Amino acid sequence: MKNFKLVLPVSIIILFFTQLLPAQISGRDIMQKVDDQGSVQTEINKSKMTLINNKGKTREREVTRYEKSYNGAGGIDTKILIFFEYPADIRGTGLLLWSFTDAQKEDDRWLYLPALKRVRRIAGESKNEYFMGTDFTYDDMGGRNLDDDTYKLLGKEPVDGVECFKIESVPKSEDDQYSKKVTWVIPEKWVFVKVEFYEKSGALQKVLTVSNIKQVNGIWVGHELFMDNLSKTHQTKIEIQEVKFNGEMNDQIFTQTTLQRGKVQ
Repeated sequence: MKNFKLVLPVSIIILFFTQLLPAQISGRDIMQKVDDQGSVQTEINKSKMTLINNKGKTREREVTRYEKSYNGAGGIDTKILIFFEYPADIRGTGLLLWSFTDAQKEDDRWLYLPALKRVRRIAGESKNEYFMGTDFTYDDMGGRNLDDDTYKLLGKEPVDGVECFKIESVPKSEDDQYSKKVTWVIPEKWVFVKVEFYEKSGALQKVLTVSNIKQVNGIWVGHELFMDNLSKTHQTKIEIQEVKFNGEMNDQIFTQTTLQRGKVQ
């Protein structure tokens, strides 16, 4: 008796093995998961900010940040209000940001300086200026639409012994202050632990590292952020001391009236 051989068409074999293989995750998929993981309705956080110059001398700040998501209502994505609480000479200094769902529309930003008793609108090239002596620009301080960039998964690479996805983000707009960013994301937690910022020339400008990652109400949050500005030989360290999610928050917080008041009542 002859041996019986089952011969399947090549197309069926390819289909069978394709179904067994997991779908390839993309760079955009990963950044969407990061966005979804950190998505909340409201947030209040209090933090300590330390500015470190090239001689190692430090200055301390205490900051409170309020944020509310509008999920596209009225074309608004998020609103953010930041106040300095300490030291006394800058207490009441505030930054108000409105970001929009339309990627073509520039965010609204207003800075209030109590010493001058006036609100300054931050627009155009001013958005690339550094915020109050930190190593974060006004543009860094706000949100960013996922569709502002194109993404490429560069593979996996460990950060402090933890295997991470490595994603390159290139802005679609030529007016963006950076030529690209490279982000390292922890799988499953979907939180980034490192970001490199590159200048228009292609040179590495800044490196942000995130540590002390803990869950707060089911959200993974990095409680320590360290921005190393290589171009300025200057650093900014942020330590989140308290963070609350999804509490009630009045819309009137995010107005120029509150900004000029210097505090949330």
